[in-house]
Amino acid sequence: QVQLVESGGGLVRPGGSLRLSCAASSFISLAFMRWYRQAPGKQRELVATISTVGMTTYVDPVKGRFTISRDIAKNTAYLQMNSLKPEDTAVYYCNLYRAEQNYWGQGTQVTVSS
Repeated sequence: QVQLVESGGGLVRPGGSLRLSCAASSFISLAFMRWYRQAPGKQRELVATISTVGMTTYVDPVKGRFTISRDIAKNTAYLQMNSLKPEDTAVYYCNLYRAEQNYWGQGTQVTVSS
């Protein structure tokens, strides 16, 4: 069983930045790490992915504003979020996919409001 703990969420004004962290209890070097988000009344959606070889992909609404990264030595993934917009408001979840198993964190709230 892999435990994932997210941190870094909070309240930020439009145009501001936040960095989310996802600390894993197991090694992440052979895992896909993903960030999802779920806004009130909406389905959970994929935001960003970093592959086992470090390739990154993003959904269109966050391209150029969000950056996913990882520190293998610390077993931690990150989501740097810049130029935040009110529509980025959601609970953000970290996901680890390895050996056909999915693991989820508890989520961290991000609220973008003036």
